[in-house]
Amino acid sequence: MAPTHKGQPTVKAKRVPVIIVGAGRLGGALALALQAKRWPVRVYSRDDTGRERTRALGLKPATPADLKKARVCVLCVPDAAVPTVSQALSAELPRTVALVHTAGALPLSALTTQRGRTVGSFHPLCAVSSARDALEGHTAAISTRSPALRALLQRMAEDVGFAVIDVPEAHRAAYHAGAVLSAGGLVALADAAVGALGAAGIDPEAALKALLPLMRSALRGLEARGRSGGLTGPIVRGDAGVVSAHLKALPEDIAPLYGQLSRRALRLASDRLRPEQRAELEAVLTKP
Repeated sequence: MAPTHKGQPTVKAKRVPVIIVGAGRLGGALALALQAKRWPVRVYSRDDTGRERTRALGLKPATPADLKKARVCVLCVPDAAVPTVSQALSAELPRTVALVHTAGALPLSALTTQRGRTVGSFHPLCAVSSARDALEGHTAAISTRSPALRALLQRMAEDVGFAVIDVPEAHRAAYHAGAVLSAGGLVALADAAVGALGAAGIDPEAALKALLPLMRSALRGLEARGRSGGLTGPIVRGDAGVVSAHLKALPEDIAPLYGQLSRRALRLASDRLRPEQRAELEAVLTKP
């Protein structure tokens, strides 16, 4: 027995025939991970290039017979293609086949299908850069109104090595914004840090090479000690003079970002600072 998202015990879902639509980075990685766990998985592509890519990965292209036997069809396609692809597949798939998209930003209503078909979403919180990427250790965000489909997606996630979180449909945009901040936002933050080092005359390539290990060590600290405990730097030390000097030295397009992040860090570190330190930092960070 395995717990449901509401804490009630349920029978663990069986490994059923799965169709992955799309042989790109995510589709390939998810299909390989499921195949490694003995799921009967096939990859559906409409063109020869996709079918060739599928075979090159050691996966099996889906046949018309596979589509009829499937229990769930997972769309690993660009967000903009989800409505049209789901509509086209609805004409080919039996109504008993659940349709699931992997787009973090899209609601379930983006799946254009006939009434009565079960739908869901399965969004891996993983920046997949290759179909050969390992997915284990990441998290999948699941949304569906069907307890049976949720149990099936939960089993898929567990076999792949994902933790699972549930995404309320009404708050999907906030969820996806957080995911974007932690991935693309992190890359944009690295670009700002490279720009700051550029203001000190350091070559961008050398700057990034120096900063990446520092970023990794900060993430290790965050993982080991949490958000407040993982903070380092002048904010947590209460050093308003250093923060003031930073703001004066930074380029005008980077200084506001530094100020916003520092104010957030100050809230995280507030309990660890003396009142006078907090007051000095607040004064520096609220200067026009």
